[in-house]
Amino acid sequence: MRAITIPAKGELSWSEVPDPVPGPDEVLIRTAASAVNRADLLQVAGFYPPPPGAPEYPGLECSGTVVHPAGGWQAGDEVCALLGGGGYAELVAVPAAHVLPVPAGIDLVTAGGLPEVACTVWSNLTMVAGLRAGETVLIHGGGSGIGTFAIQYAKALGARVVTTARAVKHERLRELGADVCLDYTVDDFTDVGADVILDIMGASYLDRNVRALAPGGRLVVIGMQGGTKAELNLGALLAKRASIAATALRSRPAEEKAAVVAGVRQDVWPLLAAGAVRPVVDCTFPLAEAAAAQAVVGAGDHVGKVLLVAG
Repeated sequence: MRAITIPAKGELSWSEVPDPVPGPDEVLIRTAASAVNRADLLQVAGFYPPPPGAPEYPGLECSGTVVHPAGGWQAGDEVCALLGGGGYAELVAVPAAHVLPVPAGIDLVTAGGLPEVACTVWSNLTMVAGLRAGETVLIHGGGSGIGTFAIQYAKALGARVVTTARAVKHERLRELGADVCLDYTVDDFTDVGADVILDIMGASYLDRNVRALAPGGRLVVIGMQGGTKAELNLGALLAKRASIAATALRSRPAEEKAAVVAGVRQDVWPLLAAGAVRPVVDCTFPLAEAAAAQAVVGAGDHVGKVLLVAG
């Protein structure tokens, strides 16, 4: 098969590589599409190696057709899957418990950009933060794949949604359900009074995020685009009886990922089938042109997912 390899730091190559050999509880999928995530850019830059046992190729999600069945999946099933790596390839082997059916009403290519965002958003807003109807959630990076999905999911839960993004993206984010859009380049978000904050920035936003929390608020850090180290005012956190959690999805044990996938199938897939949440696709590229697709994500001008289409 062919896959996108990383011959040297910062480089991508469309190369012939050995076909994956599925294990006894793994499904083999012929890829229809994958998607570009920030983690992929970090991996190519040499900062985010795949977890042990995962393929060396980038790609944290895919959609496609089952060619080797396992775990109740049958040959020919149209599926999408959460991956530890390897989505930028023509074939992917993945544990059967990390596979999802393509949601009703979603085409196979578009489904290639669903598993990572759906699992990330559900696991953090529902499992970790316990977001409830009537609460206010502050979602940083509202124009990203995670942001556009999180806005819709939070609205479906009945939350009030505040998001940060450049002003040029605000109209689109309001269409997705954002109640308040703030331009992070000029607007102050510290007076939001958020019950939950979903943060992709990390260190550079830590102090402001704590100030933006309501009493009893929950800050969930899922990215470090603004650095890894910052000073924390514990007094402010204590005064608000607030909490901070930091989570990662890729490095979790297989059984924890399986639990997340099961929760997403139960709670999120019906919302997709009903049209309450819809995947947002900015643009698509052939899989062989992954470098160009990653450049789009790196520039940050997109709204929603950037997809890589195989074949």
